[in-house]
Amino acid sequence: HVQLVESGGGSVQAGGSLTLSCVASGIYAGRGAYCMAWFRQVPGREREGVAAIGSDGRPVYAEFARGRFTISQDAATDTVYLQMNSLKPEDTAMYYCAEAVRGLVGAQALGEREYPYWGQGTQVTVS
Repeated sequence: HVQLVESGGGSVQAGGSLTLSCVASGIYAGRGAYCMAWFRQVPGREREGVAAIGSDGRPVYAEFARGRFTISQDAATDTVYLQMNSLKPEDTAMYYCAEAVRGLVGAQALGEREYPYWGQGTQVTVS
């Protein structure tokens, strides 16, 4: 059973930066292809994909994230990061980490239906 725990959210002024972390546990040895992603959700709106990275290390970004956000992973610690720079008030949301147990590419990697495992979320507020 995979568990995901996010951290790093908080309040920041516009133009500032935050780095979110997500630690995965319950990962079995010999883990095959996978994809880990960050999503975000504002109350009253659908959850949207932000960025994803697969076992091949190739990142996928939503258009709004490209150039400002960077997703990375540390396979040794089963941790995925989201470095967010030049934050805007419209980036305010609950950010969720998610994991799929197969490789995903392109737009598929940002589709929430592809991800069976989710963290509880970490709030990011930009003012």
